[in-house]
Amino acid sequence: MPTADEAVAHTLLNCLLREVSGPEHQTVVTDGNLLLRLPRRGALLRVALRRSSLLGAHRFTGPVSEQRDGDWAEVDWRRLAAYTHDELSLRTGVRNEEFLEQIASSHEAVATSLAGRRAASPSDARLAPLAAYLASEQSLLFGHRFHPTPKARTGDPRAWSAYAPEVGAAFPLRHLAVRADLIAEEYVEPSAVAPLDRQRTDVPEGYRLLPAHPWQYETLREHPLLRAALDRGDVLDLGPGGQPFAATASVRTLYDGETFLKFSLNVRITNCLRKNSTYELSGAVALTRVLAPALADLAERFPGSAVLREPAYRTLALAGPDGTPDRALFEGFGVIVREGLPQRLAPGTTPLLAAAVADEYPTGAAHISRLLQGADARTALDWWSAYLDLLVPPVMSAYFDHGLVLEPHLQNVLICVDGDGMPAQVLFRDLEGTKLVPDHHEDTLAALPPEVAAPMTYDAQRGWDRVVYCLLVNHIAELLAALADLHPQVEAALWARVRETLRTYADRDGCPPRLAALLAGVPLPAKANLLTRWERKADREAGYVRLPSPLAEDILRDTSGSAAR
Repeated sequence: MPTADEAVAHTLLNCLLREVSGPEHQTVVTDGNLLLRLPRRGALLRVALRRSSLLGAHRFTGPVSEQRDGDWAEVDWRRLAAYTHDELSLRTGVRNEEFLEQIASSHEAVATSLAGRRAASPSDARLAPLAAYLASEQSLLFGHRFHPTPKARTGDPRAWSAYAPEVGAAFPLRHLAVRADLIAEEYVEPSAVAPLDRQRTDVPEGYRLLPAHPWQYETLREHPLLRAALDRGDVLDLGPGGQPFAATASVRTLYDGETFLKFSLNVRITNCLRKNSTYELSGAVALTRVLAPALADLAERFPGSAVLREPAYRTLALAGPDGTPDRALFEGFGVIVREGLPQRLAPGTTPLLAAAVADEYPTGAAHISRLLQGADARTALDWWSAYLDLLVPPVMSAYFDHGLVLEPHLQNVLICVDGDGMPAQVLFRDLEGTKLVPDHHEDTLAALPPEVAAPMTYDAQRGWDRVVYCLLVNHIAELLAALADLHPQVEAALWARVRETLRTYADRDGCPPRLAALLAGVPLPAKANLLTRWERKADREAGYVRLPSPLAEDILRDTSGSAAR
């Protein structure tokens, strides 16, 4: 397990390797080390490798060093962050005064998580399914290893200790009773709001219940319009109560064992302020409604997969000076209802967050090293093939057959395993990242308000880049890396299984040009998290860098010979 210092330094190197030095051919692997040059800053860096990677996503170990006067001297994470800051300033001509502060915030969060970490024990793997699932959601101590500030967060550190998943947070919701005419909500059907109404039974007649994240309530409670509504009795503060909800990996999405509730938080986590924008509230319900036929088709054709719907939202609509609902309160108190696991989970399976299974380090009982404890390479390959067969075909079919861009990155997928730890089902979640390709959905989009329709679309190429990045680079490559850590000699064989799964899908369902290009080994799109953060762009506007693909048949043959076939 790395220290917080090493984890932050290694993450910065990952980003520099992928987005800056790698594309400019300023790196080399030699004598068990990665050498990486920052050409504008004029620094040559070195770090030892635990394992090299066919995708270039190497595993590092130990401290980072820089060449000084012909010798090597250790560089701490602060100096490496400063070097990164200087390199990006010179490369882009853009300044970012908050960058170093955000790296420090991420470091503080990692250090705090490591200090309070409870080591997983063998018995954890036999927890009841709900407990095992929540433990997987709350086991991510380091975050995204190709993001420069994966654990950066604004807000009161004391509040984080009460609400952060890394510390196992679970707490009751804050409940408001709101006069019915001041409630705004949409739903696919009336029963979809039942998970909100069941939280309390002491709501006065003429009022509706509005659950709130307690941290968000503390943030907004002094808003003048809310204060006035409380004083008038239009809004009643019922206080905390009801069943505790546990924080999931996204922080703001909470789970009580029956329903996920996705709240707004006026806190920036990694890149973004985590609030439910008006168009996202309406968009979640609109997508749930319009995608019903497509999701039913996918469920019938691929019974080992399912998508968690988001059939309702509710919020507070207090009029501002212009007579329209105040946006800060409308978005700040917006809560999206997401289906819980009982509605979609296959019987007899245990759901685990894919990011926890694929983590670089075994920080929880869901990690692949614990699922496959003591298994040989052949068993690992069988596990991998079973998982790919569940994961890949529905994502490809969603795009090619339905013009639907799923976003199956590691934090949006649950791996449901049977009693032997073998994959039995995959669940996709979070409609915020799900988009429509306009050519497939002209009538649907035309029927929606433009401010709702526009953010839920990607053009065909941008949608394809998002699918390939999330599926292959963010998800499959990272879980493959965790398997290769257990059995380094089969890395090429693992990639060959990915190719076989794609080839099987192509042979069965036709091979569109974009899929043929993927199988031919065109470079893979990787989201440029470092440059996006540096330039302070919205995630939707993130660019991509292109990675040499390990999928081409000749590359796999040259790398592993018969092992890849």
